[in-house]
Amino acid sequence: MDTGILVALIAIVVFVAIVLSAAIKITQEYERGVIFRLGRYVGTRGPGLIFLIPFVERIERVDLRILTLDIPSQEVITRDNVTVKVNAVAYFRALDPERAVIEVNDYIRATSQIAQTTLRSILGQSELDELLSEREEINDRLQLIIDEQTEPWGIKVNIVEVKDVELPEVMQRAMARQAEAERDKRARIINAEGEFLAAQRLHEAATVIAQEPTALQLRYLQTLNDISAEHNSTILFPIPIDLLDAFRNVGRAVEAVAGPLIEELENESAKAAEATLEAESEEP
Repeated sequence: MDTGILVALIAIVVFVAIVLSAAIKITQEYERGVIFRLGRYVGTRGPGLIFLIPFVERIERVDLRILTLDIPSQEVITRDNVTVKVNAVAYFRALDPERAVIEVNDYIRATSQIAQTTLRSILGQSELDELLSEREEINDRLQLIIDEQTEPWGIKVNIVEVKDVELPEVMQRAMARQAEAERDKRARIINAEGEFLAAQRLHEAATVIAQEPTALQLRYLQTLNDISAEHNSTILFPIPIDLLDAFRNVGRAVEAVAGPLIEELENESAKAAEATLEAESEEP
């Protein structure tokens, strides 16, 4: 075979291969191809096999899956002048491949920049306590604002989550002291409530025992039984307060009877002493 013919065949094969590679494209199930013909948008095709006019039409692939975007750590000054470092993550997808290619250059990078600026803006309007305790509300606000800004590009932001909030060491110590004081306050309140409930129950028990005096004796016997079950060598016999009341009543009765007699004797003694002093003074 002539060398010239062989070279021509090789050139034809190479040309056909180049034409076929430019004319036949395959897109995955999760991809769409935005087609441009001589620079003008002519449609969106896919998934599957796509035939293009070689050297006339060009394809831009757009991934329709949900993409994960890590928002780098941002230094934010909260509304109460606390400097914190916050990072977040966003989940978004391209709903309209045409606008994602035509309306913005590199929609993934553009969405990342919008997310960073919005994160600093929203967290700068919040106080530190809101940032720590109202995380869900802040996430919803971030998602809503970023989604509104990316909607003209055909991008749908599904979720924005604040992942980590890095506090200064001084603020961490202050919050630890605050948490310790709060736990101590709750412990004191719970202890006081327990004492109050115990006092109420004791009052109710005393009311029941006052209605049935024999119940107190049964309680004494039960206490002795509990003490004997512990194999103790010392046994305590409780003395009813009523016995002391009886002694006090006897003392009051004796004082009521003997009080006038004692007072009369004291008066007689005083008179006798005065008479003696007068007799001694009259003697020459």
